[in-house]
Amino acid sequence: MQDLSFYRHRRVLITGHTGFKGSWLCRMLLDAGAEVTGYALEPPTKPSLFALTGLENEMHSVIGDVRDLEHLMRVFDQTQPEIVIHMAAQPIVRYGYQHPVETYATNVMGTVNVLECVRQHPCVRSVVNVTTDKVYQNKEWCWGYREDDRLDGFDPYSNSKSCSELVTHSYKSSYFASGTPAISTVRAGNVIGGGDFAQDRIIPDCVRAQQQGIPIGVRNPYSIRPYQHVLEPLTVYLMIAQRQMEDPSLANWYNIGPDEEDCVTTGTLVGLFCKAWGEQATWTNLSEQNAPHEAGYLKLDCSLLKSTFHWKPTWHIAEAVEETCHWSKVWFQQGDLRAEMRQEIDAFFTQMKNNQ
Repeated sequence: MQDLSFYRHRRVLITGHTGFKGSWLCRMLLDAGAEVTGYALEPPTKPSLFALTGLENEMHSVIGDVRDLEHLMRVFDQTQPEIVIHMAAQPIVRYGYQHPVETYATNVMGTVNVLECVRQHPCVRSVVNVTTDKVYQNKEWCWGYREDDRLDGFDPYSNSKSCSELVTHSYKSSYFASGTPAISTVRAGNVIGGGDFAQDRIIPDCVRAQQQGIPIGVRNPYSIRPYQHVLEPLTVYLMIAQRQMEDPSLANWYNIGPDEEDCVTTGTLVGLFCKAWGEQATWTNLSEQNAPHEAGYLKLDCSLLKSTFHWKPTWHIAEAVEETCHWSKVWFQQGDLRAEMRQEIDAFFTQMKNNQ
């Protein structure tokens, strides 16, 4: 994928559009000329990237809950989407421990409701269900998980996303065996980037610490994660949605993550943040006793994605952190965030072309 011209005038429905990843995806599609409808709850954080960049004024934004099948069905009726990208979720591991019923209801029944709407709307030709790298039964292996490894997430969030995968597999086998619409699930690693204000995520914690002028507290500095810039998986979501619409045989289950050298510990990530931020940014080890279980070692094998689409990551982890810091400083300085997003998207696609 070298550009987004395919999406010009395409009707695209995004669930979860008011979130961090959803906001970046809306920006990409709007600039490509797509007719974008979003369906989500109010932005999950204050401040929020969605509000800061005024996306509501540029698209058809519907505030709704994916647990509300009747409302979601009406939105499908009204907008007749060709492409559906399902990202609405309760995405935080620690929140899932505290609110398991809400987490399962949103992440499992929300997926059922989206697919039920797809089933009843033949206008839909391509569906991408976004899950997570945490869907796998994590055995703390030193190698990456492949798409045919066992799905059995440990905690309520991770397990609910495993269930979302299985729901998608069932609907695909039961109702969409003909390949129409084409449906894929995508299992992305941890994303970073400007405009993430979530609680209990490391880069937002880093930015908040700079606001307050205090050292960054790191709970799990030795955990290894497949960190990547938010534009990496979003570009893949759009690539898969396009390519499977053109060739339904490409619909599948795909991992999306960085190369081996960019799977780093959280402590290394924070060290890169401090270096990119400058201004004497520092961090401190807050390894917790009796904290809720989180995976210590988690990597993805992305061979299937690479071999199928000849894909490779664009930005290394240091570049991803630098772009994140730059966006955050523009926000600190009350600069033009829409322009900054467009600049980063343009830089990303330029480097993608140069890498090919």
